[in-house]
Amino acid sequence: MTAKIKPAQGSPYARILGVGGYRPTRVVPNEEILKHIDSSDEWIRSRSGIATRHWAGPGETVAEMTLEAAGKAVADAGISASQVGAVIISTVSHFKQTPAIATEIADRMGAGKAAAFDINAGCAGFGYGLTLAKGLVVEGSAEYVLVVGAERLSDLTDLTDRSTAFLFGDGAGAVIVGPSDEPAIGPSVWGSEGDKRDVISQTVPWDDYRVGDVSRLPVDEKTGELKFPALRQEGQTVFRWAVFEMAKVAQQALDAAGIAAEDLDVFIPHQANMRIIDSMVKTLKLPEHVTVARDVETTGNTSAASIPLAMERLLATGKAKSGDTALVIGFGAGLVYAATVVTLP
Repeated sequence: MTAKIKPAQGSPYARILGVGGYRPTRVVPNEEILKHIDSSDEWIRSRSGIATRHWAGPGETVAEMTLEAAGKAVADAGISASQVGAVIISTVSHFKQTPAIATEIADRMGAGKAAAFDINAGCAGFGYGLTLAKGLVVEGSAEYVLVVGAERLSDLTDLTDRSTAFLFGDGAGAVIVGPSDEPAIGPSVWGSEGDKRDVISQTVPWDDYRVGDVSRLPVDEKTGELKFPALRQEGQTVFRWAVFEMAKVAQQALDAAGIAAEDLDVFIPHQANMRIIDSMVKTLKLPEHVTVARDVETTGNTSAASIPLAMERLLATGKAKSGDTALVIGFGAGLVYAATVVTLP
């Protein structure tokens, strides 16, 4: 006789209940980037839309930024940290292979014995985490889930690389996902195109430093010292993929949620590049009343943190409000992507 497994008993639906963000205190203008590359402020702005970015100081670690953002999200949701049953952190810039930084965060924030794990999904990491959190709440494994995107990409920036030196910023964005009586997080349209995995990558793998063959490692031409691994990308390939393919994914997410473009209030894409954002708006034929997040201008590309940081800023400035319907989409290294429609907290 086969034993009968008791069915899961979670909430019928899930929603974002609170949001929080942390931006490092140091603001870095394009002029500072130009000390290291042959370019101009006009070129950087025209190619990316970026004017400034935030870079973390010595005390602004991935963990500390995460704790700040998490604390704000918990407070915004009106719950206590002890009620958080799972912690999901998306990051590519926590340099300890193990243990997961999520375990440290769960302990330090007061979440007790909450389930805790990291994910690595690049700039789509927030969408991946949101999808997992929704499943945990509906399945009943956790009543409240903390999802954080946190990055110190300044640690992975080659300041002499003209194609990427101006792109990246640091910060952390967090949300609390919890129970809902009505649908407030739509179906996720997510996936990967691993045949394009090399178009965004780390310059050298960590284990190359163990091999001892210096010829395989990046060297600073001025000092002769070994350089830290950095992010690199084939800009034009990434741009074309994001503009043409991700607009299709965004539309699929709208269709899956049963939402038309005219029903949207807010569009929050990954803050990679202003030209990509503007092209997606045009391709999706979004009406003028839709508020579009353009946080990239002053924050740069913060990978997994970019969507929750942009969401937090729109709500804080009143450009978006609680209850608005928003389309969110992240895309990046892998190449991976994730899009869904949400009700803003």
